Order: sequence, then C-alpha cells, then structure tokens
Amino acid sequence: MRYVLDISYHGKAFAGWQRQNNAHTVQEALEEALATILRQPISATGAGRTDAGVHARQLIVHFDYQEALPPNFFHGLNGILPHNVAVRRLLQAHNEDFHARFDALSRSYEYHLVSLKSPLAYGLALWVRQELDFQAMNEAAAIMPEYQDFASFCKAHGDNKTTLCDLSHAFWEKRQDRWIFHIKANRFLRGMVRAVVGTLLEVGKGKIGLEDFRAILEARDRKFAGPNVAAEGLYLTEVNYPENSFNQIFPLS
Repeated sequence: MRYVLDISYHGKAFAGWQRQNNAHTVQEALEEALATILRQPISATGAGRTDAGVHARQLIVHFDYQEALPPNFFHGLNGILPHNVAVRRLLQAHNEDFHARFDALSRSYEYHLVSLKSPLAYGLALWVRQELDFQAMNEAAAIMPEYQDFASFCKAHGDNKTTLCDLSHAFWEKRQDRWIFHIKANRFLRGMVRAVVGTLLEVGKGKIGLEDFRAILEARDRKFAGPNVAAEGLYLTEVNYPENSFNQIFPLS
C-alpha cells in the first residue's frame, strides 16, 4: 500500500525537509515517528525540499507499508511527532506508482511581511521597518509570468538541471497586520522565492525600477538580483495533484 500524509510544520528548529548528516530535519523526525509506530524502518518521500527555517502549511509525503495500518494510527503518529510537526490528513494513493514529488502539478508559496514590531509574528514574518511601495512591487511581480527562465533567482552553483519554471501568478496582498506575497508555479528553484522577494523589496524601496526588474529577469544571472530574505517569513502553502490521486482515510471526508 502507498499511503499519503498531508503534514504541516514550523520550520525554525529544522535544517529543512530533507535528511542531512549532522542536522535535524523534518524528514528525519517523520521517519523516526513512523518507524516507532509501525515497528519497522520507513522511508518517506516529500513533494519537495524546503530550506532551513522555512515553514509548511501543506507538504504532501508518501510512504509504503504492506500491512493494514494499526488502529489509532493518525492520533498515535501525531502523539509521537514533535510539537512543531503535525499530520493534517491521512490518505491512500489510488495508484501504487503515485509519487509525492513527481506527480505534483504545482506548488504555492507565501512570504509574510510586517511593518510594525509584532511579538506574535516573531519567527513567522519578516519585520521591514522601511516604508515600501507595494503598488510598484505588484507591478514588478506581474512581469514575472511573462518569463520562464528564472536563473537570476536561482541559488548560485545549485544542482538544478534546468532553470525553467511555469509560473502562473505572483502578487502581494494586504491581510490584517501584514503583507503577503503569493507565488505559484509547477516547480521552484533552490532559494528562488526568497531571492524574488528580496529583489521585489529593492523595488519597494525605490532602489530599482520596473525596467531594472525586467533586465534582472533577462540577465539570467544571480549576481544581478537582490539578496535573499530571511527564511522565517516563507511558507509552502499548497501542493496540487491530478484529481483522484488519492482517497482521504482520516479525518473521514
């Protein structure tokens, strides 16, 4: 059986999703919890890799287990997992070839900013003290779907086989006490969203104009873009799949 977990986590204490030597990761925490409750080693495959400190509202993960899951598996797994990781849904793949990473159609991210000091946003949003021109930032963001090559926002010397992405939208939205950047694409490059936000902040501060932003995109060179913003404001929010990829087992739908 190929089972699917919809998980969320607070990324501050983790060195990202993927297992690493000498670093605490979400994958490690989840696999250890699964091994404990299922009494055998379990390998979990995620829809993508989040970097150190990045949060997830939704990350889809699959794992294989040949027997029926034990009673109270959902609540038991959540009880074993650390406080900063939670399973939101338990599902079963329709096809045993389902792959959490390769079958995903798109991923969505948000980046959160606050303009006033907020203890409740600490570690969850970036505090930007300088006044920003969000209209200009939205005009720059609207340029992005015209392009497919985002090499200018790719981590230098990364392991990406291609820097092409099919980006469907990118925009800023005001919500209560914060500004939120929304971006959705079929795939993202290593460090891409944080580099995009850092460059858009340069637009908002008046340091670069719209034509400068377009020139950065066309340069396809990381050295021309702005700095990466801190990981604390970044969230993986949704991963989309073809319809009927899996059935929800718990909570019952």
